[in-house]
Amino acid sequence: MHRIEPLSAAHDRETFSCGSPPLDLYLRQTAGQHARKGISRTFVLVNETAPTPRPVLGYFTLNLCQAHGEDLPRELARRLPRDVPALKLGRLAVARDRQGQGLGRLLLVAAMEKVVEVHASAGGIGLFVDAKDETARAWYQRFGFTPLPEQPLQLFLPLATIMEALGSTGSTG
Repeated sequence: MHRIEPLSAAHDRETFSCGSPPLDLYLRQTAGQHARKGISRTFVLVNETAPTPRPVLGYFTLNLCQAHGEDLPRELARRLPRDVPALKLGRLAVARDRQGQGLGRLLLVAAMEKVVEVHASAGGIGLFVDAKDETARAWYQRFGFTPLPEQPLQLFLPLATIMEALGSTGSTG
């Protein structure tokens, strides 16, 4: 049985490999430091029956961000103030031996659920992500992310789309 939980000392970060050295290195060396400093939060996917330290099957990192209205798609920007709060999906990775099993989707849905939780307490207009390449951009677009007008590898998923995808009803805030 899989479970997503906050990164802690109970997780084996050293053996994680997703095929992208910067993503591997971030999990091993930086994610814990960023959490302790309040910069971001990393959540890991583990097999809950695995012995401790549990191998990380995948992870995602979220942080707060501020978006500028003029950078957003026009139909959204015209209804918002100049600067608006949002969340950013800083990283999302799946272990190489687990890729192609739908775990990336599982992690993305969990990240979207966190966006709704944060919105309920503090607001925010949605979720941003910087795709590392065209393949990643296409993957995020399958879930409703829209490229920003001037930055095609920067994508945005509005809160309304997130709530619709999760089956949420009504306003959370």
